[in-house]
Amino acid sequence: MQLISEVNKLFHSDLSCQLCSAELVETSIRLGEGLLTHRGALSVRTGKHTGRSPKDRYIVDDPSIHGEIDWGGINQPVERDEFEKLLKQSLATLNQFKTFKMEGSACADPEHSLIVRVISDHAWQILFAKCLFRKPLPKPASRTITILVDTKASETKILMDLVHGIVLIRGTAYAGEIKKSVFSFLNFQFPKENVFPMHCAATMGRDGDVALLFGLSGTGKTTLSADPDRLLIGDDEHGWSSHGVFNFEGGCYAKTIRLSPKAEPNIYNAIRFGAVLENVPLAESTRIPDFFDDSITENTRVAYSLDMLEGICPDSMGGHPANIFFLTCDAFGVLPPLSRLDENQAMYHFLSGYTAKVAGTEQGVNEPSATFSACFGAPFMPRSPGVYADMLREKIRKHHSKVWLVNTGWRGGGPGVGTRFPLPATRALLAGALHGDFDNVKFRKDEVFGLDMPENCPGVENALLDPKSAWQNLAAYNQQRNRLCDLFVQNFKKFQGKVRLEVSQAGPKAL
Repeated sequence: MQLISEVNKLFHSDLSCQLCSAELVETSIRLGEGLLTHRGALSVRTGKHTGRSPKDRYIVDDPSIHGEIDWGGINQPVERDEFEKLLKQSLATLNQFKTFKMEGSACADPEHSLIVRVISDHAWQILFAKCLFRKPLPKPASRTITILVDTKASETKILMDLVHGIVLIRGTAYAGEIKKSVFSFLNFQFPKENVFPMHCAATMGRDGDVALLFGLSGTGKTTLSADPDRLLIGDDEHGWSSHGVFNFEGGCYAKTIRLSPKAEPNIYNAIRFGAVLENVPLAESTRIPDFFDDSITENTRVAYSLDMLEGICPDSMGGHPANIFFLTCDAFGVLPPLSRLDENQAMYHFLSGYTAKVAGTEQGVNEPSATFSACFGAPFMPRSPGVYADMLREKIRKHHSKVWLVNTGWRGGGPGVGTRFPLPATRALLAGALHGDFDNVKFRKDEVFGLDMPENCPGVENALLDPKSAWQNLAAYNQQRNRLCDLFVQNFKKFQGKVRLEVSQAGPKAL
């Protein structure tokens, strides 16, 4: 593509500044992009977009990859001529103004690393990218992905050219689009290399055992992976190769709404100089962030590099996982806090990807609502969900990984009626699974969902393990349980005939 040379020219041009983190902070403040908090973090606002814009995401429809993309409402096609027209417009805009750039990398495994370049008209977005991506590679890599951010464009579009490794982000300053563009690129690329790309957190025990935590935004990946008893490999995006698990990123992008130093000290302590705080109101006189103020958005965020944390895995790599957790934030209040899954159930729930969209995570989502997102990350998966599910099944079989379903959502009713499961109880349940405490515990099967639920767990009240016991009105419980059951059944119809019968029958039964 002829415009590739223009993209490279802009990156290497003197018009585009490559600054260190301290210079980026100084520049952002000087340009009025942000303010320093009382502990030195850069606090910014992202404008009208305070979450991702999945309906504005497009993939260039190139003949060489057309048959590999799962086209539809998530992976929308854009003709190359249209993409090149918009890219040319953004290049012209970016060449008129002072821009900022960085070069880093993605993927801790040297065999699968690639160069990541970001150019933006906002200095703070480059600081964000320096937090999220890994350090520059010591030697050239065979692949490069270049991301151009043109916030001045009148319409919002995120366009990905998977063939040439170019991403164009127009009309939005929400930095999560930068992060997820690289993830989407790797989700397309890695299955061809027999690497399973995953939307999950990963931790390592002191004896080397690895655990994965799958889940969408707001389900607790970052919170639960910040475990003082385990080393953090990463909080969001990983690959699983023949050697084991490796982090794609070099930082974290954590939600901060209702953040407290007592419940989440690792995240709280990382919010200092070098970190980027998004859309969190500050006290005018003290510059202290108010993490309980959702007046701008529920989706308040902080970006920080892994080296700002304690207890991290030094090389961001680990072996094959012994335990895999599917995190779901159940808005109906009927799923148990922990369930053991067999192989077919694991495939069913991986393909279903049930959770609740938490307010503010995406544009137009103002209150929690039930959703199903295949592979716990459908907005970032260019290929068919079956491709990723088949890879997971092969990995589970080969490495004998145990799979668990964890509800971090509500009990006793949905939002406004019930209450969220206590974080200490969820941590205790995960610890029980990791330490093998359930090996000799009696399980009972849920009559509708078919899930195996433990009858007791060290450090957790038995009443918390049974979702029905939290409801004062059993008729209301049955109604909500049946409603969610029907939603599962209706959603999974799209996979009928595409998966084995045993998988289709592993979910809840139609009532």
